Amino acid sequence: MIRGEQGTSSGLRESLQNRLQVFRKRFRISEAAWGIVLAILVGLLAGLGAVAFRWMIRGFGWLFFNRGAVLFDSLGEYYVIILPVIGGLILGPIIYFLAREARGEGPPEVMESLLVKGGRIRQRVAAVKAVASSICIGSGGSVGREGPIVQIGASVGSTLGQWAKLPEDWVKTLVLCGAAAGISATFNAPIGGVIFALEVLERKFIGRNFGFIVISSVTADIVAHQFLGADPSFVIPYYTMSTHWEVGFYVALGIMCAALAFLFVRFFFRCQDFFSLNLSRIPPYLKPAVGGLAIGLMGYFYPQIFGVGYGRSYGVGGELLQTGAVDMALLGQLGLITLVALLFLKMLATSFTLGSGGSGGVFAPALFMGSMVGGIFGLGVHWLFPTLTGTQVEASAAYALVGMGAFFGAAVRGPMTAIILLFEMTRNYELMLPLMTAVIVSAFVSRSLSRESIYTQGLIRRGVDIHRRQEVDVLSAIKVGSIMTPNFPSVPPSMPLPELLEKLHQSGHHGFPVVDHNGDLFGCVALQDVETAMSREKRTDLTTGDIANKSPIVAYPDQSIHDALAQLGGRDVGRIPVVDRRNPKKLLGVLRRHNVVDAYTRMLAAQREPDRL
Repeated sequence: MIRGEQGTSSGLRESLQNRLQVFRKRFRISEAAWGIVLAILVGLLAGLGAVAFRWMIRGFGWLFFNRGAVLFDSLGEYYVIILPVIGGLILGPIIYFLAREARGEGPPEVMESLLVKGGRIRQRVAAVKAVASSICIGSGGSVGREGPIVQIGASVGSTLGQWAKLPEDWVKTLVLCGAAAGISATFNAPIGGVIFALEVLERKFIGRNFGFIVISSVTADIVAHQFLGADPSFVIPYYTMSTHWEVGFYVALGIMCAALAFLFVRFFFRCQDFFSLNLSRIPPYLKPAVGGLAIGLMGYFYPQIFGVGYGRSYGVGGELLQTGAVDMALLGQLGLITLVALLFLKMLATSFTLGSGGSGGVFAPALFMGSMVGGIFGLGVHWLFPTLTGTQVEASAAYALVGMGAFFGAAVRGPMTAIILLFEMTRNYELMLPLMTAVIVSAFVSRSLSRESIYTQGLIRRGVDIHRRQEVDVLSAIKVGSIMTPNFPSVPPSMPLPELLEKLHQSGHHGFPVVDHNGDLFGCVALQDVETAMSREKRTDLTTGDIANKSPIVAYPDQSIHDALAQLGGRDVGRIPVVDRRNPKKLLGVLRRHNVVDAYTRMLAAQREPDRL
């Protein structure tokens, strides 16, 4: 029966794929137009997915906290301690047995698919991630919904690309479209979604896929407006700087956020190691329950650490809360002791949730911790310089807002994403100057402390060297025609070997292309060929044409260096003739080993230059 159902499903998928191809050919849809159609479709599906995901979180929150208060009435308020444990017992087996990629934050898995899997993500990942993360957050897990929706949107894009039998580059583009759409719909931030996909996931700002990512992001935002409204994520007073002397304080805040973000990332991975090594005897699908117990104990004393930390949620006793700790920090309503306690408890709770195998993102926790750091810093600055910072409430709230961006930018290495996203989430232009200052300072300081972000560090721990793959991409970005040596010396097929040997020694080259009297490429000859022929054959009447390789590997000027060298299959060849693609006999130049090394070194130095600033 199962085989029959699988066969039916495969047949339906194949039929749909064929119909898509027929539809495109019948209406003669160009590649650009087809890309726009697919980008809109991905944005539509990802936007609906983001809305459905938020509803699922709300539903599980009601089930655990509201219905749980009734079911565990005999425990009183202590019932919240066991809620994350129950959630862990449910989501652990779901992830372990259905899709282990759904464990963790989400963006690293998307980055891995782009780097090593050609953008291909298993089709079940979106559903498993949605269910597991909504259970985790709804039961009190200290994670965010933004990381999961990135993976859900990316999975939607990947699935659509695979169903439509698109080339690898197009599948990757749709993955980025889905990720951008997810952020856009979740935060009501279409620009931030685009920048996140390019800066954090693809790690470059402009590419030929830029327009399609924008289209998906805008589409998802429009969809979200219909269900969630068009209000910004955080509705706060319009904060301003009291004086431009405050810029110096924001520089210090950026440094403080970078240092604390560095400590958080270090502790985050220490927790992963603890659960994987020290608790190795516990089955992986039970570990989320162990982490859940620690979260429940912390949450009993400070329930603000449960869940996302901002917006509407269910609190202890099942009460529907309209605001979270982040919202209160942005209004200056939290005292110093509460801010300090929530900062470090959130670090612990997030690390335990994800380190034990839970599912959710670090996006919202980074914003949470940043708001706490900023609130603490603002209170300190106001206490030291009360005349420069307005009221105590204004100081705490304004620095909390900027701290969100600075901490997030340092943790994920997305300064542009942090700046644009915070602006879109708050619509507060007056704080752009301090926000940009703190975020950029934080990014520079964090880069000096560690080369890796929380996302790339996770990839490297899995054996995915993202920097090495970037270096390979350098060869893919350089065209043969831009670095080849034109007018390289050639020899005729009729040249005697002794004369050829003398020319090789005089020129210092180790080989030449062989060109006949019509100017057509005849082949290639190398010094090793000459020495072998003269030592073995013991003949002096041989010519260059007799020993030349008449079917050499050739390259084209519009070909990438990576593709040109891939043809060699590991063979030690010092030069490749470059010919006209339309006339393979027409020699245009020679691609030499020296050309490749020089271009590679220059391009790699240019890419790494920002790291040294």
